[in-house]
Parts: sequence; structure tokens; C-alpha cells
Amino acid sequence: MIKLSVVIITYNEEKNIERCLLSVKDIADDIVVVDSFSTDATQEICKKYNVRFFEHKFEGHIEQKNWAVTQAEYPHILSLDADEELSEELKKSIKEMKNNWEYDGYYFNRLTNYCGKWIKHSGWYPDKKLRLWDRRKGKWTGTNPHDKFELISDCTKHHIFGDLYHYSYYSISQHVETINKFSDIAALARFKKGKKSNIFKIIFSPLWKFVRTYFIKLGFLDGFYGFVISVNSAHSTFLKQVKLRELNRGK
Repeated sequence: MIKLSVVIITYNEEKNIERCLLSVKDIADDIVVVDSFSTDATQEICKKYNVRFFEHKFEGHIEQKNWAVTQAEYPHILSLDADEELSEELKKSIKEMKNNWEYDGYYFNRLTNYCGKWIKHSGWYPDKKLRLWDRRKGKWTGTNPHDKFELISDCTKHHIFGDLYHYSYYSISQHVETINKFSDIAALARFKKGKKSNIFKIIFSPLWKFVRTYFIKLGFLDGFYGFVISVNSAHSTFLKQVKLRELNRGK
């Protein structure tokens, strides 16, 4: 049986972190929490559990997660966000993998709760996540704030059963605030890569995003919140484009 380190990054997660920790306590041999100097009760809650707690300056989601992995005691990692929780079926699958580790990485579906409703469409499910892996076989990459773990070439991966529950937003206002913050980060990351925006992208990218989310990805089947998600997704795309345009113009 392999030993498993669970790695979580946090910042002001007092509403979520206990639920996350409780869901992994029976499968983790080591729990690492890397915190970006929270000002709420995150650290006090973590101290109630068998957690190794670190504080580290946040320089980006990718950078923080790569640093956090280096603090793990064991090379086999389960990486979670504080607002995530393992379903019972997923816990069972991970226990089985610990007893019979055959692949370099394992991925599973993530099911998101939005304002109290589980979202089964809108391009949000199944949201496949590679979160269980051997840290020696890859690293966190992507474009901030959207990180992803990539295995090196020739590595093997396998899908396992069970959902990862994701408690995303408790209110529409929280979603809108996050969109504004994340669009700043995304626009700057694109600007640093030399990306350009133009009036065509500003007009048609958000329109296509709404059509794709609400109609092609069946967002209408998620009811009222499916419509809200579709509009907010389009708005997020719009903000990324106009903020990138401002950066291109030196504003």
C-alpha cells in the first residue's frame, strides 16, 4: 500500500476547510495545508486536525500549488481546493488505488454546487480533474488563475469512479466579485504572453460563450442558475477581452 499526502492551498477558507479536511481524514497519511496568510479562522480550524500548516506568500495559483507539493511527506499526492469534498464513492475508489497503484495519475469527475444547486450541465459536469498522481511525474501548469496538473510524456492515467464535490459560490454576488478579480489575473497573464484583443473578440467571444454554455452545453436544463451561469460566463469572457485591450494600450 502506498502512503498518500493530501495537499490543500487556502486563503480565508473558514467556511469550507473543515468539510474538506473531514472528507480526507480516513484516507490521508499526511495532510499539508499551505495558507496565504488568512485573516479569518482558517488556521485555528486546521489546528483541530492532524494537519501540517504552512504560511507562504501567494504569487499565483500555479506557483502556490507547485510550492505546496514540495512540502508533502510522500510522493503520491491528492491535491484538493479548500472548497472541495470527496464523495463516499470517490473515497472508496481512492482507498482501492492506495492498495493497488498501477498508473501515474488518476482523474475523476467534479460536481459543482452553485448557490445551493448541483449543476449537471452548463459545461460544468462532468468536469474531469487529474488530482491524484505521483508528483515525480509532472507539475502544475496552465494560465493563472486556471491551473492544471500535467504529467510528463509517456505517463499513464486512469479514470476512477466517484464525484469530487465542489462548493463554488454561495451567492451570485460572490460569483460576480470573483469574475472581476479573476479576469484581472487572466488578462494580465495573457498580456504577458503577448496576446492581443480587438473589437471582434470583444463583441463575439462573449456571445459565443453564452450560446455554447446555455444551448450547446445544455445550461437551460439547469434552470434559473443555468441561465445565470451562462450570462456570467459570457460577462467573464467580455471582461478578459476589454481588460486585455486596456493593457495592450498601456492603461
